[in-house]
Amino acid sequence: MTHPLRLGIAGLGTVGIGVVKIVKQQAALLAARTGREITISAISARTRDKDRGVSLSRFAWEDDPVALATRDDVDVFVELMGGSDGPAKAATEAAIAAGKDVVTANKAMLALHGQALAEAAEAAGRVIRYEAAVAGGIPVIKALTEGLAANRITRVMGVMNGTCNYILTRMEATGQGYNTLFEEAHKLGYLEADPNLDVGGIDAGHKLALLSSIAFGTRVDFDGIELEGIQRVSLDDIRHAADMGYKIKLLGVAQMTGRGLEQRMSPCLVPAGSPLGQLDGGTNMVVIEGDAVGQIVMRGPGAGEGPTASAVMADVCDIARGFRLPVFGQPASTLTAAQRAQSVLPAPYYLRMILRDKPGALAKVAAILGNAGVSIHRMRQYDHVDDKAPVLIVTHKTTRAALDEALTAISATDVVTDAPVALRIETV
Repeated sequence: MTHPLRLGIAGLGTVGIGVVKIVKQQAALLAARTGREITISAISARTRDKDRGVSLSRFAWEDDPVALATRDDVDVFVELMGGSDGPAKAATEAAIAAGKDVVTANKAMLALHGQALAEAAEAAGRVIRYEAAVAGGIPVIKALTEGLAANRITRVMGVMNGTCNYILTRMEATGQGYNTLFEEAHKLGYLEADPNLDVGGIDAGHKLALLSSIAFGTRVDFDGIELEGIQRVSLDDIRHAADMGYKIKLLGVAQMTGRGLEQRMSPCLVPAGSPLGQLDGGTNMVVIEGDAVGQIVMRGPGAGEGPTASAVMADVCDIARGFRLPVFGQPASTLTAAQRAQSVLPAPYYLRMILRDKPGALAKVAAILGNAGVSIHRMRQYDHVDDKAPVLIVTHKTTRAALDEALTAISATDVVTDAPVALRIETV
Protein backbone atom coordinates (compact mmCIF):
# COMPACT_ATOMS: atom_id res chain seq x y z
CA MET A 1 0.00 0.00 0.00
CA THR A 2 1.29 3.46 -0.91
CA HIS A 3 2.18 5.55 2.11
CA PRO A 4 0.53 8.98 2.52
CA LEU A 5 2.40 12.04 1.30
CA ARG A 6 2.98 14.05 4.47
CA LEU A 7 3.20 17.85 4.35
CA GLY A 8 4.83 20.28 6.72
CA ILE A 9 3.44 23.78 6.18
CA ALA A 10 5.42 26.84 7.27
CA GLY A 11 3.37 30.03 7.13
CA LEU A 12 -0.32 30.17 8.01
CA GLY A 13 -1.39 33.37 6.35
CA THR A 14 -4.01 33.55 3.64
CA VAL A 15 -2.34 31.01 1.35
CA GLY A 16 -1.28 28.61 4.11
CA ILE A 17 -4.79 28.41 5.49
CA GLY A 18 -6.10 27.95 1.95
CA VAL A 19 -3.83 24.90 1.57
CA VAL A 20 -5.03 23.47 4.89
CA LYS A 21 -8.65 23.86 3.75
CA ILE A 22 -8.05 22.11 0.43
CA VAL A 23 -6.25 19.17 2.08
CA LYS A 24 -9.11 18.81 4.56
CA GLN A 25 -12.06 19.37 2.24
CA GLN A 26 -10.77 17.60 -0.87
CA ALA A 27 -9.08 14.58 0.69
CA ALA A 28 -11.00 12.00 -1.35
CA LEU A 29 -10.59 13.93 -4.60
CA LEU A 30 -6.84 14.38 -4.06
CA ALA A 31 -6.39 10.66 -3.33
CA ALA A 32 -8.40 9.68 -6.42
CA ARG A 33 -6.40 11.95 -8.69
CA THR A 34 -2.94 11.17 -7.32
CA GLY A 35 -3.35 7.57 -6.15
CA ARG A 36 -2.04 8.58 -2.76
CA GLU A 37 -3.43 10.07 0.41
CA ILE A 38 -2.17 13.58 1.15
CA THR A 39 -1.97 14.59 4.80
CA ILE A 40 -0.55 17.36 6.97
CA SER A 41 1.85 16.27 9.72
CA ALA A 42 2.99 19.56 11.21
CA ILE A 43 2.69 23.32 10.86
CA SER A 44 4.59 26.45 11.84
CA ALA A 45 3.89 30.17 12.02
CA ARG A 46 4.98 33.22 14.00
CA THR A 47 1.89 33.19 16.24
CA ARG A 48 0.49 29.95 17.62
CA ASP A 49 -2.76 31.03 19.28
CA LYS A 50 -4.18 33.25 16.54
CA ASP A 51 -7.71 32.43 15.37
CA ARG A 52 -7.34 31.50 11.70
CA GLY A 53 -10.90 30.35 11.11
CA VAL A 54 -10.02 26.66 10.79
CA SER A 55 -9.09 24.05 13.39
CA LEU A 56 -5.38 23.22 13.48
CA SER A 57 -5.40 21.15 16.67
CA ARG A 58 -4.77 17.82 14.95
CA PHE A 59 -1.40 18.96 13.55
CA ALA A 60 1.92 19.03 15.39
CA TRP A 61 3.29 22.53 15.99
CA GLU A 62 6.84 23.79 15.50
CA ASP A 63 7.90 27.29 16.51
CA ASP A 64 11.00 26.99 14.33
CA PRO A 65 10.39 26.41 10.59
CA VAL A 66 13.83 24.80 10.27
CA ALA A 67 12.76 22.19 12.82
CA LEU A 68 9.56 21.67 10.84
CA ALA A 69 11.51 21.24 7.60
CA THR A 70 13.64 18.46 9.07
CA ARG A 71 10.97 16.40 10.87
CA ASP A 72 10.97 12.67 10.12
CA ASP A 73 7.22 12.72 9.47
CA VAL A 74 7.43 15.38 6.75
CA ASP A 75 7.98 14.38 3.10
CA VAL A 76 7.28 17.76 1.49
CA PHE A 77 8.16 21.09 3.06
CA VAL A 78 5.60 23.71 1.99
CA GLU A 79 7.19 27.15 2.42
CA LEU A 80 4.59 29.94 2.54
CA MET A 81 6.35 32.43 4.84
CA GLY A 82 7.79 34.73 2.17
CA GLY A 83 10.92 36.83 2.25
CA SER A 84 14.00 36.43 0.09
CA ASP A 85 16.27 35.47 2.99
CA GLY A 86 15.90 34.73 6.71
CA PRO A 87 13.70 31.86 7.94
CA ALA A 88 12.29 31.02 4.50
CA LYS A 89 15.69 30.46 2.89
CA ALA A 90 17.16 28.75 5.95
CA ALA A 91 14.24 26.34 6.23
CA THR A 92 14.25 25.60 2.49
CA GLU A 93 17.96 24.79 2.58
CA ALA A 94 17.43 22.62 5.67
CA ALA A 95 14.60 20.73 3.98
CA ILE A 96 16.74 19.95 0.93
CA ALA A 97 19.64 18.83 3.10
CA ALA A 98 17.25 16.57 5.04
CA GLY A 99 16.03 14.91 1.84
CA LYS A 100 12.67 16.68 1.55
CA ASP A 101 10.99 18.01 -1.55
CA VAL A 102 9.93 21.68 -1.41
CA VAL A 103 6.83 23.51 -2.63
CA THR A 104 6.94 27.29 -2.30
CA ALA A 105 5.11 30.44 -3.33
CA ASN A 106 8.21 32.55 -2.67
CA LYS A 107 9.16 34.39 -5.88
CA ALA A 108 11.62 36.72 -4.11
CA MET A 109 13.67 33.86 -2.68
CA LEU A 110 13.87 32.06 -6.01
CA ALA A 111 14.53 35.23 -8.02
CA LEU A 112 17.55 36.01 -5.84
CA HIS A 113 18.77 32.53 -4.84
CA GLY A 114 17.15 30.23 -7.39
CA GLN A 115 20.32 28.99 -9.04
CA ALA A 116 21.99 27.94 -5.79
CA LEU A 117 18.82 26.35 -4.45
CA ALA A 118 18.22 24.49 -7.72
CA GLU A 119 21.76 23.13 -7.76
CA ALA A 120 21.43 21.97 -4.14
CA ALA A 121 18.05 20.33 -4.74
CA GLU A 122 19.11 18.55 -7.91
CA ALA A 123 22.35 17.32 -6.32
CA ALA A 124 20.26 15.84 -3.50
CA GLY A 125 17.72 14.30 -5.88
CA ARG A 126 14.99 16.62 -4.60
CA VAL A 127 12.56 18.93 -6.39
CA ILE A 128 11.52 22.52 -5.77
CA ARG A 129 8.11 23.36 -7.18
CA TYR A 130 6.79 26.94 -7.30
CA GLU A 131 3.71 27.28 -9.49
CA ALA A 132 2.17 29.61 -6.90
CA ALA A 133 5.10 32.01 -7.10
CA VAL A 134 4.06 33.40 -10.51
CA ALA A 135 0.62 34.70 -11.51
CA GLY A 136 -1.37 33.05 -8.71
CA GLY A 137 -3.83 30.53 -10.08
CA ILE A 138 -2.56 30.64 -13.69
CA PRO A 139 -0.54 27.43 -14.42
CA VAL A 140 2.18 29.27 -16.33
CA ILE A 141 5.16 27.36 -14.88
CA LYS A 142 3.57 24.07 -15.92
CA ALA A 143 2.79 25.50 -19.35
CA LEU A 144 6.41 26.48 -19.95
CA THR A 145 8.08 23.41 -18.48
CA GLU A 146 5.64 20.84 -19.87
CA GLY A 147 3.03 21.88 -22.41
CA LEU A 148 5.38 24.11 -24.41
CA ALA A 149 8.60 22.16 -23.82
CA ALA A 150 9.01 21.44 -27.54
CA ASN A 151 8.93 25.14 -28.47
CA ARG A 152 11.72 27.62 -28.83
CA ILE A 153 10.18 30.45 -26.84
CA THR A 154 10.54 33.81 -28.56
CA ARG A 155 8.82 36.12 -26.07
CA VAL A 156 7.16 36.04 -22.67
CA MET A 157 5.14 39.01 -21.50
CA GLY A 158 2.33 39.81 -19.18
CA VAL A 159 0.63 41.70 -16.40
CA MET A 160 1.90 39.96 -13.27
CA ASN A 161 0.96 42.31 -10.44
CA GLY A 162 -2.74 42.63 -9.74
CA THR A 163 -2.32 45.63 -7.44
CA CYS A 164 -0.77 47.75 -10.17
CA ASN A 165 -3.40 46.67 -12.67
CA TYR A 166 -6.11 47.50 -10.14
CA ILE A 167 -4.73 51.02 -9.61
CA LEU A 168 -4.31 51.75 -13.32
CA THR A 169 -7.75 50.48 -14.34
CA ARG A 170 -9.41 52.29 -11.42
CA MET A 171 -7.68 55.53 -12.46
CA GLU A 172 -9.35 55.27 -15.86
CA ALA A 173 -12.73 54.14 -14.52
CA THR A 174 -13.07 56.71 -11.72
CA GLY A 175 -11.05 59.67 -12.94
CA GLN A 176 -9.13 59.65 -9.65
CA GLY A 177 -5.37 60.15 -9.53
CA TYR A 178 -2.61 57.73 -8.59
CA ASN A 179 -2.24 58.89 -4.97
CA THR A 180 -5.96 58.47 -4.24
CA LEU A 181 -6.09 54.98 -5.74
CA PHE A 182 -2.86 54.01 -3.98
CA GLU A 183 -4.55 54.79 -0.65
CA GLU A 184 -7.64 52.85 -1.71
CA ALA A 185 -5.54 49.80 -2.59
CA HIS A 186 -3.77 50.11 0.75
CA LYS A 187 -7.05 50.17 2.70
CA LEU A 188 -8.30 47.12 0.79
CA GLY A 189 -5.16 45.20 1.80
CA TYR A 190 -3.87 44.85 -1.77
CA LEU A 191 -0.40 46.28 -1.07
CA GLU A 192 2.62 44.46 0.34
CA ALA A 193 4.00 45.56 3.71
CA ASP A 194 6.57 47.43 1.61
CA PRO A 195 4.32 49.01 -1.08
CA ASN A 196 7.28 49.61 -3.39
CA LEU A 197 7.42 45.87 -4.01
CA ASP A 198 4.11 46.30 -5.83
CA VAL A 199 4.03 49.80 -7.34
CA GLY A 200 7.78 49.85 -7.97
CA GLY A 201 7.56 46.74 -10.15
CA ILE A 202 9.80 44.62 -7.91
CA ASP A 203 7.24 41.89 -7.15
CA ALA A 204 6.39 41.51 -10.83
CA GLY A 205 10.09 41.66 -11.70
CA HIS A 206 10.77 38.64 -9.47
CA LYS A 207 8.12 36.71 -11.41
CA LEU A 208 9.50 37.76 -14.79
CA ALA A 209 13.00 36.62 -13.79
CA LEU A 210 11.68 33.12 -13.07
CA LEU A 211 9.76 32.90 -16.34
CA SER A 212 12.79 34.12 -18.29
CA SER A 213 14.97 31.40 -16.82
CA ILE A 214 12.56 28.66 -17.84
CA ALA A 215 11.77 30.14 -21.26
CA PHE A 216 15.33 30.76 -22.39
CA GLY A 217 17.40 28.26 -20.40
CA THR A 218 19.30 30.97 -18.55
CA ARG A 219 20.28 31.48 -14.94
CA VAL A 220 17.82 33.62 -13.00
CA ASP A 221 18.96 37.23 -13.37
CA PHE A 222 16.69 39.57 -11.46
CA ASP A 223 19.39 42.27 -11.43
CA GLY A 224 19.32 42.26 -15.23
CA ILE A 225 15.70 43.45 -15.39
CA GLU A 226 15.05 47.06 -16.31
CA LEU A 227 12.62 48.09 -13.58
CA GLU A 228 10.25 51.05 -13.59
CA GLY A 229 7.13 51.31 -11.46
CA ILE A 230 3.84 53.07 -12.07
CA GLN A 231 4.42 56.05 -9.77
CA ARG A 232 4.98 58.51 -12.64
CA VAL A 233 1.86 57.48 -14.58
CA SER A 234 -0.60 60.34 -14.32
CA LEU A 235 -4.33 60.51 -14.89
CA ASP A 236 -3.55 62.61 -17.96
CA ASP A 237 -1.44 59.76 -19.34
CA ILE A 238 -4.32 57.33 -18.78
CA ARG A 239 -6.77 59.65 -20.57
CA HIS A 240 -4.45 60.58 -23.41
CA ALA A 241 -3.55 56.94 -24.05
CA ALA A 242 -7.26 56.09 -24.23
CA ASP A 243 -7.79 58.93 -26.72
CA MET A 244 -5.19 57.31 -28.96
CA GLY A 245 -6.58 53.78 -28.64
CA TYR A 246 -4.28 52.43 -25.94
CA LYS A 247 -4.30 51.27 -22.33
CA ILE A 248 -1.41 51.61 -19.89
CA LYS A 249 -0.25 48.44 -18.12
CA LEU A 250 2.70 47.53 -15.94
CA LEU A 251 4.02 45.05 -18.46
CA GLY A 252 6.79 42.52 -18.10
CA VAL A 253 8.56 41.50 -21.30
CA ALA A 254 11.38 39.00 -21.78
CA GLN A 255 12.83 38.11 -25.15
CA MET A 256 16.10 36.77 -26.47
CA THR A 257 17.68 39.09 -29.03
CA GLY A 258 20.83 38.98 -31.12
CA ARG A 259 22.57 41.01 -28.42
CA GLY A 260 21.34 39.02 -25.46
CA LEU A 261 18.40 38.64 -23.10
CA GLU A 262 16.14 41.66 -22.79
CA GLN A 263 14.06 41.80 -19.61
CA ARG A 264 11.81 44.77 -18.87
CA MET A 265 9.18 45.52 -16.25
CA SER A 266 7.75 48.95 -16.92
CA PRO A 267 4.56 50.86 -17.75
CA CYS A 268 3.76 50.34 -21.44
CA LEU A 269 0.97 51.20 -23.81
CA VAL A 270 -0.87 48.26 -25.37
CA PRO A 271 -3.73 48.39 -27.93
CA ALA A 272 -7.03 48.83 -26.09
CA GLY A 273 -8.63 45.98 -28.04
CA SER A 274 -5.88 43.47 -27.31
CA PRO A 275 -6.24 40.80 -24.59
CA LEU A 276 -3.83 42.74 -22.37
CA GLY A 277 -5.67 45.99 -23.06
CA GLN A 278 -8.97 44.49 -21.94
CA LEU A 279 -7.55 43.16 -18.66
CA ASP A 280 -9.22 44.89 -15.72
CA GLY A 281 -8.90 44.91 -11.95
CA GLY A 282 -6.55 42.59 -10.09
CA THR A 283 -6.49 39.91 -12.78
CA ASN A 284 -3.18 38.67 -14.23
CA MET A 285 -2.38 37.67 -17.80
CA VAL A 286 0.65 35.95 -19.29
CA VAL A 287 1.32 35.77 -23.03
CA ILE A 288 3.82 33.20 -24.32
CA GLU A 289 5.02 33.03 -27.91
CA GLY A 290 6.74 29.96 -29.31
CA ASP A 291 8.04 29.01 -32.74
CA ALA A 292 5.72 26.01 -33.09
CA VAL A 293 2.63 26.98 -31.14
CA GLY A 294 2.42 30.68 -31.97
CA GLN A 295 0.85 32.77 -29.22
CA ILE A 296 -0.71 31.41 -26.03
CA VAL A 297 -2.70 33.71 -23.71
CA MET A 298 -3.48 32.72 -20.12
CA ARG A 299 -5.69 34.84 -17.89
CA GLY A 300 -6.77 34.41 -14.28
CA PRO A 301 -6.61 35.56 -10.66
CA GLY A 302 -3.09 36.53 -9.65
CA ALA A 303 -3.52 36.31 -5.89
CA GLY A 304 -5.92 35.35 -3.13
CA GLU A 305 -6.47 32.37 -0.87
CA GLY A 306 -8.17 30.01 -3.31
CA PRO A 307 -6.18 30.63 -6.51
CA THR A 308 -2.76 30.60 -4.85
CA ALA A 309 -3.54 27.59 -2.65
CA SER A 310 -4.79 25.83 -5.78
CA ALA A 311 -1.39 26.40 -7.41
CA VAL A 312 0.44 25.12 -4.31
CA MET A 313 -1.65 21.96 -4.32
CA ALA A 314 -1.05 21.39 -8.03
CA ASP A 315 2.64 21.04 -7.19
CA VAL A 316 1.90 18.80 -4.22
CA CYS A 317 -0.23 16.58 -6.46
CA ASP A 318 2.57 16.21 -9.00
CA ILE A 319 4.95 15.13 -6.25
CA ALA A 320 2.34 12.67 -4.97
CA ARG A 321 2.10 11.19 -8.47
CA GLY A 322 5.88 10.81 -8.62
CA PHE A 323 6.28 13.40 -11.37
CA ARG A 324 9.63 15.16 -11.05
CA LEU A 325 11.31 17.87 -13.11
CA PRO A 326 14.43 20.03 -12.73
CA VAL A 327 13.65 23.31 -10.99
CA PHE A 328 13.85 25.48 -14.12
CA GLY A 329 12.81 22.84 -16.65
CA GLN A 330 16.32 21.63 -17.42
CA PRO A 331 19.26 20.71 -15.15
CA ALA A 332 20.54 23.75 -13.28
CA SER A 333 24.09 22.93 -14.40
CA THR A 334 23.06 23.50 -18.03
CA LEU A 335 21.57 26.96 -17.50
CA THR A 336 23.68 29.68 -19.09
CA ALA A 337 24.48 33.16 -17.88
CA ALA A 338 22.72 35.31 -20.45
CA GLN A 339 24.24 38.44 -21.90
CA ARG A 340 22.11 41.37 -20.77
CA ALA A 341 20.53 43.48 -23.48
CA GLN A 342 18.99 46.85 -22.62
CA SER A 343 15.92 47.50 -24.79
CA VAL A 344 17.79 47.04 -28.04
CA LEU A 345 14.78 46.25 -30.20
CA PRO A 346 13.13 49.33 -31.76
CA ALA A 347 9.57 50.19 -30.76
CA PRO A 348 7.19 53.14 -31.03
CA TYR A 349 6.93 55.37 -27.95
CA TYR A 350 4.34 57.61 -26.37
CA LEU A 351 5.74 60.96 -25.24
CA ARG A 352 4.01 63.50 -23.02
CA MET A 353 5.53 66.90 -22.43
CA ILE A 354 4.33 70.26 -21.23
CA LEU A 355 5.61 73.04 -23.47
CA ARG A 356 5.86 76.68 -22.58
CA ASP A 357 3.42 78.73 -24.64
CA LYS A 358 6.01 80.55 -26.71
CA PRO A 359 6.72 80.81 -30.45
CA GLY A 360 8.85 78.03 -31.90
CA ALA A 361 8.57 75.70 -28.89
CA LEU A 362 7.02 72.81 -30.81
CA ALA A 363 9.35 73.32 -33.76
CA LYS A 364 12.36 73.08 -31.44
CA VAL A 365 11.10 69.78 -29.99
CA ALA A 366 10.46 68.35 -33.46
CA ALA A 367 13.93 69.40 -34.62
CA ILE A 368 15.63 67.75 -31.63
CA LEU A 369 13.72 64.53 -32.19
CA GLY A 370 14.61 64.57 -35.87
CA ASN A 371 18.30 65.20 -35.19
CA ALA A 372 18.33 62.12 -32.95
CA GLY A 373 16.71 60.04 -35.66
CA VAL A 374 13.32 59.85 -33.93
CA SER A 375 10.44 60.21 -36.39
CA ILE A 376 7.01 61.53 -35.32
CA HIS A 377 4.07 59.31 -36.29
CA ARG A 378 1.21 61.18 -34.58
CA MET A 379 0.96 64.30 -32.50
CA ARG A 380 -1.79 65.91 -30.45
CA GLN A 381 -1.91 69.23 -28.66
CA TYR A 382 -4.44 69.89 -25.91
CA ASP A 383 -5.91 73.14 -24.61
CA HIS A 384 -3.50 75.54 -22.97
CA VAL A 385 -3.53 75.85 -19.20
CA ASP A 386 -2.19 79.27 -18.24
CA ASP A 387 1.05 79.49 -20.25
CA LYS A 388 1.50 75.70 -20.57
CA ALA A 389 0.62 73.58 -23.61
CA PRO A 390 0.29 69.78 -23.14
CA VAL A 391 1.60 67.92 -26.20
CA LEU A 392 1.44 64.20 -26.96
CA ILE A 393 3.64 62.50 -29.52
CA VAL A 394 3.61 58.93 -30.78
CA THR A 395 6.85 58.09 -32.53
CA HIS A 396 7.61 55.62 -35.25
CA LYS A 397 9.79 52.71 -34.15
CA THR A 398 13.01 53.90 -32.59
CA THR A 399 15.63 52.65 -30.17
CA ARG A 400 15.54 53.66 -26.54
CA ALA A 401 19.09 55.00 -26.89
CA ALA A 402 18.04 57.42 -29.64
CA LEU A 403 14.98 58.46 -27.70
CA ASP A 404 16.97 59.08 -24.51
CA GLU A 405 19.40 61.24 -26.46
CA ALA A 406 16.50 63.36 -27.71
CA LEU A 407 14.78 63.57 -24.33
CA THR A 408 17.98 64.69 -22.62
CA ALA A 409 18.38 67.45 -25.18
CA ILE A 410 14.72 68.49 -24.88
CA SER A 411 14.93 68.64 -21.08
CA ALA A 412 17.94 70.96 -21.37
CA THR A 413 15.97 73.54 -23.38
CA ASP A 414 13.77 76.33 -22.05
CA VAL A 415 10.67 75.11 -23.92
CA VAL A 416 9.53 72.36 -21.50
CA THR A 417 8.37 72.87 -17.93
CA ASP A 418 9.21 69.36 -16.68
CA ALA A 419 11.06 66.27 -17.85
CA PRO A 420 9.06 64.54 -20.62
CA VAL A 421 7.34 61.22 -19.87
CA ALA A 422 8.15 58.38 -22.28
CA LEU A 423 6.28 55.04 -22.37
CA ARG A 424 7.02 52.22 -24.76
CA ILE A 425 4.19 50.97 -26.99
CA GLU A 426 4.30 47.18 -27.02
CA THR A 427 3.11 45.11 -29.96
CA VAL A 428 0.73 42.43 -28.71
